[in-house]
Amino acid sequence: MDVKTSLAAQGYAQGRSAAQLGLEGSGGNATEATENPFAALASDFVDTVKNGEETAKAAMTGDADPHTLVQALSQTELAVEAAVTLRNKVVEAYQEILRMPV
Repeated sequence: MDVKTSLAAQGYAQGRSAAQLGLEGSGGNATEATENPFAALASDFVDTVKNGEETAKAAMTGDADPHTLVQALSQTELAVEAAVTLRNKVVEAYQEILRMPV
């Protein structure tokens, strides 16, 4: 694993931990995340992408430093790669089910 991937994974884990702390403090959303983990994952993905977009906009206007921009983009890249990998696995499983003899 190269340094870029390692830093992205660490940043994503830190961001996710912070999001989970905020989720637990909100009361009602914590039980929703426990009941429907896929909704929590989708929400986490959306939050990560939105954070990356907001940081990129802030960097363009000069409100964010380059280091913050790189971290946000790395987190977004890692989240998108994970979503694509998950989608590919679901499609693979569906195709395998279709190949089963009836």
